[in-house]
Amino acid sequence: MRWALVKVALAVTVMVVFAFAVPLGLVVKEMARDRAFSNAERRAAGLAPVLAITTDRDELDKAVATTEDGAAGRLAIHVPAPGPGGTALEIGTRRAGPQELAATRALGRASIAEVPGGFALLQPTALSSGQVAVVELFVPEGEVSNGVATAWLVLTGVGVALVVGSVAVADRLGVRMVRPAQRLAGAAHDLGEGRLGARVPEEGPPELKSAAVAFNSMADQVVQLLANERELAADLSHRLRTPLTVLRLNAASLGSSPAAEQTRAAVEQLEREVDIIIRTAREAKPQTQATGPGAGCDAAEVVRERMEFWSALAEDEGRRVRVAGVERPVRIPVARPELVAALDALLGNVFRHTPEGTAFSIDVHNGDDAVIVLVSDAGPGIADPAAALARGNSGGRDGSTGLGLDIVRRMAEATGGDVRIGHSVLGGTEVRIWIGLDGRRGGDGTGRRGHRPARRRRAPGARRA
Repeated sequence: MRWALVKVALAVTVMVVFAFAVPLGLVVKEMARDRAFSNAERRAAGLAPVLAITTDRDELDKAVATTEDGAAGRLAIHVPAPGPGGTALEIGTRRAGPQELAATRALGRASIAEVPGGFALLQPTALSSGQVAVVELFVPEGEVSNGVATAWLVLTGVGVALVVGSVAVADRLGVRMVRPAQRLAGAAHDLGEGRLGARVPEEGPPELKSAAVAFNSMADQVVQLLANERELAADLSHRLRTPLTVLRLNAASLGSSPAAEQTRAAVEQLEREVDIIIRTAREAKPQTQATGPGAGCDAAEVVRERMEFWSALAEDEGRRVRVAGVERPVRIPVARPELVAALDALLGNVFRHTPEGTAFSIDVHNGDDAVIVLVSDAGPGIADPAAALARGNSGGRDGSTGLGLDIVRRMAEATGGDVRIGHSVLGGTEVRIWIGLDGRRGGDGTGRRGHRPARRRRAPGARRA
């Protein structure tokens, strides 16, 4: 593209220079010629008064000698014979032929005859006798072309400067256009090879700048999609482990027969295999949630439904359960599968990381701008709430992926809310989920999306998500 612009500029400029310089040079040449002959004609006309008074040779010799052209031998006078027996008078050096002299007398106006070394200006002058004398003035070739060479050199210099300038400007414009295009192509190549940090400066012509903005936006979307893909693959692992936890707890009540031991071993093996398979999966689609009027779900109905699911296990393990705030519908801007996954993650943690017989409760508080869901237990508590909220932090505990609380956190932050971990009134851990109803306010009322201050209260024992 760069060299194409240079070639186009070169061709256009050369054509423009030739279109103007050549005619202008010819005009300058013609003007120099006209100027030389006009001056010669004026000088030749200076002898007309002398010829009108006298045709005496001596007087004419004196008149010719007093002129600059006569002294240089470039002036001549041709006087015709006064009668049939008279003699024609010629003063000075004649260069024009008899035919040119006769033609000038016949025309009655000045004419130019080409002679060796230049031109002869023939100026007819009427005599008192009625005859016509001819004043011949020699104009050298150098005088006719005086200044033409200089003018041509100036025009040539101007033309060359225009060509060089246009080529330089076209080259700079080409660089300005080509470099952003090269950077864009290089970044696309890098992105295609897996270097996801490839970006291009948003500069250059408007079209290329728009392309750079679109490329950077596309690259950001690719990075976000891949991140969502990895998160969803890991989240799916944790979601599948919830029913596996139920199977494991049910298998624990089968007794100590060989079949029961085989069942428990198979469940444990299945848990490990599910973790390995889902952690390496990379074909999940990005997470999407429904939006618009009516989107979301009834939190109260979802809590009742999930507690019916977990109540059987709670009864088997002797756990006291309390549910409050679910008597009336509570609409929240969260898709039902996302809320189900979050509740299952929290309740699964209660069953997995607290001793049998530990009580727990779920409370739903419906406010004007937010819905708060509290999941509390009477277990040993969490020693480091901030670490528990860190994604993938399992504390080295077998059978834990460290993703449960992260699923809950991302669900809350998607609505402008947050998650906090503190000390519950039951003596154990309280997980407080703030779900924003307007999508703007965080759980602390500051309006900062995703704000997650954790209460760093030490509780006896330790538990990880």
